[in-house]
Amino acid sequence: MNATSSSADAFRESTPGRVVLLTTSHRVAPGLLSWPAWQALRTADRVLCADGAHPQLPYLREAGIRVEEASPTAEDLVAACAGGRTVVVVATGEGEPALTDGLARLAGSGRVSMPELELLPASYDLPGARLLDLVQVMDRIRAECPWSSRQTHQGLAKYGIEEAYELVEAIEDGDRDELREELGDVLLQVVFHARIAEEDEESPFSVDDVAGTIVTKLIHRHPHVFGDATATTPEEVKEHWLRTKAAEKRRESVTDGIPLHQPGLALAAKLSSRVRTAGLDVPLPPAEGIGYELLALAARAESEGVDPEAALRAAARAYRDAIRGVEGVGG
Repeated sequence: MNATSSSADAFRESTPGRVVLLTTSHRVAPGLLSWPAWQALRTADRVLCADGAHPQLPYLREAGIRVEEASPTAEDLVAACAGGRTVVVVATGEGEPALTDGLARLAGSGRVSMPELELLPASYDLPGARLLDLVQVMDRIRAECPWSSRQTHQGLAKYGIEEAYELVEAIEDGDRDELREELGDVLLQVVFHARIAEEDEESPFSVDDVAGTIVTKLIHRHPHVFGDATATTPEEVKEHWLRTKAAEKRRESVTDGIPLHQPGLALAAKLSSRVRTAGLDVPLPPAEGIGYELLALAARAESEGVDPEAALRAAARAYRDAIRGVEGVGG
């Protein structure tokens, strides 16, 4: 061995090397890794993974990557990187906190020549990926929770109404944190009902069927977005929507499909809206009484672009505040 090769070997042995912590998302199909991740795996001196059941391992091995099932300590990992070697650690779902904490302690001690540390995300969640978590959590709750496992569509119906009203209240209050939470509560109702529907013996369906149905409906009712139709104003968009909806439903009356169990003012406004949109000339009933007066007010509000339910709620809240003021109750 000449002096030059001896110096090169000495330099190499003194180089602390590199640790790559490879993170993946369980919400993305295993094996779908980024190009930098595949490069790091193929060029590494060693690839380690503490979880022998990690979903990525079969795909890595199929690609010719030799993966060692090992749980190294921080000291072990630093030693493995000596001589300029690169060690890739395929992180488990928890992200290897014990290992990273140990490396941080070693680095803070100042007594060890630390390897280069790199966090390399190998796969990223797509928008909406956390919905998969919600479906999985709901599956487990339905199977293991004594209360949730006994619920039916009928038993949950009242909660859907309550959550919808709480969402409306959060919107009207302008509370962003509350809005986010209430949207989650409404979403839970959808996923819960879909999970119950899977167990129906005659006509089961899943949350994927629910999502697929609304996706198909949205695409069909937006021909100006997904087709050749043109719409440049909100009015033209609404016209497309109503026309395609009428063709889908094949309804005999403009009143078909209006839920009669909704609050009275909202029901009156919806009927008025259908009549006006269809261009029908239907005078209000001539009968007298508070109910008919409210009907006339709701029709008037709708024609002026005012939601009578929201308007009455705003007035009622102002009245509530006035009552509390007279009572001397703050807030």
